[in-house]
Amino acid sequence: MSDAAAGRTDLSTRLARLALYRWWRRAIVGRVDHEAVVARIVEESGWSPRFAFMTMMSAGIAVLGLLLSSPAVVIGAMLISPLMNPILGFGFSLALFDFRELRRSLKALAIGAVAAVAFTALIVLVSPLQAPTAEIVARTRPNLFDLAVALFAALAGTFAIIRGRGDTIVGVAIATALMPPLAVVGYGIATRNVPVGAGAFALFVTNFITIALSATLMARFYGFGHHLSRRQSWTQTLLLTLVFVVMAIPLGISLNRIGSEAVAVSQARTLLTDRFGEEARVTQLDLDFAADPLIVRAVVIAPRGAMQKTPALQSALSQRLGRQVRLDLDQILLEPGAGALEAQREELRQASDFAKLEAQHGADLARLVALITGVPADDVTIDRDHHRVIASASPLPGAALETYRMLETRAGAQAEGWSVSVVPPQSSLPVIVFADNVDTLNPAAYAAVATSIWAAKRWNMTALGVPGLPAGAMPKRRNLSQRRAIAIASLLRTAGITPVPLPAAGQRFALTPGLGSTP
Repeated sequence: MSDAAAGRTDLSTRLARLALYRWWRRAIVGRVDHEAVVARIVEESGWSPRFAFMTMMSAGIAVLGLLLSSPAVVIGAMLISPLMNPILGFGFSLALFDFRELRRSLKALAIGAVAAVAFTALIVLVSPLQAPTAEIVARTRPNLFDLAVALFAALAGTFAIIRGRGDTIVGVAIATALMPPLAVVGYGIATRNVPVGAGAFALFVTNFITIALSATLMARFYGFGHHLSRRQSWTQTLLLTLVFVVMAIPLGISLNRIGSEAVAVSQARTLLTDRFGEEARVTQLDLDFAADPLIVRAVVIAPRGAMQKTPALQSALSQRLGRQVRLDLDQILLEPGAGALEAQREELRQASDFAKLEAQHGADLARLVALITGVPADDVTIDRDHHRVIASASPLPGAALETYRMLETRAGAQAEGWSVSVVPPQSSLPVIVFADNVDTLNPAAYAAVATSIWAAKRWNMTALGVPGLPAGAMPKRRNLSQRRAIAIASLLRTAGITPVPLPAAGQRFALTPGLGSTP
């Protein structure tokens, strides 16, 4: 291409960009009353007693809906939630480079979040219903759909604020992405369930960042910039830019995890389809990423001649996904020549039979767990979504922690694909006894440590006190008591329990709840 032709192409590109910019300024930015929108945001995004009260009432209704597993009640809570205003105020403050508005909106959101969590925790403490429901469990792990809800809610909310259309309704969508996770955080605190509370808080933070950054980008698109706010110093501008970057980091990490999980689901579906053939259909596929090994549950409809052996498929999935897998596979096999209608009928029949068997097995397992723990069957929690039965055992005469652990093991042996968790009554942890002049754990001492770890996890303890464990840097020369404590602490760390130093002991070590635990 000649220099003249290249110059004409470059000129055409510049003219096209200029025309697009003029159209954007005239058709998009020019139709917005920026000053009025900013004034409205500043007026409504701050804290007020009414804001705190309405947030608490919304959170209270939401947690009751979660405990009752009633989506209708949860939706009712969204209708009165005022969370949209401070979050959009935060997003606009980043677009405007308005440091003062950022502090006001963050203050309002922090007060509202703390009030909501405290109020929901209080409700759960006095409520007779404390078992985790499907609605609660669904708010403990961010996924791609949660991010999509937060993204679309933010775009709709920002558009409504800017164009002044239906902001109350889209505020419901934003509250949907934030209020239930806040209520579950309060539930986790009240029930001392750290995994549930931490997972819900991670979902809240992910959704909040998604909404705030989406609102910022939408505001910039409509022409909101630093020229509309008070004059800011370079330090404040740099700080606001840093806030934007820092918020993007956890969102990027969450997106990376969600993306890797989506890829894993796609890989599992592809492998099953390839193994069963083109005539097969994977009607259900669920991956439990929190389990170790990874649990893959699948239902496949295929011709009878395409039947596969589960162990071979499990091995192939482990190789494809790069981690250990436990495959729970149901194969619905059709006779040759069966059409789509027959496949649907067989699927419905198999699904109905399977659901009945699962429900019956869960009920039978719950009765067994109730019998061995000495509690009424109604007090046993059956989590059908995760194939789990949980019960808090009543004190049994003469029973030690080893007894409850053994009962859980026996019940788990009859679970057939389900997991059993028996929460023992609060009691002293077993004593760990070392032999004379020995710093290694014999089988009895190892079993005592294992029982202590088991009990700590059932009580949601995050730390255990270890007598004799050196505080701070490890000394080069360690006495016998320190070496014994270090051996115990190593096992605790491997199990995810934080060892806390306590005064020295001799041959007998008694672990105690450490700092940071939630007995």
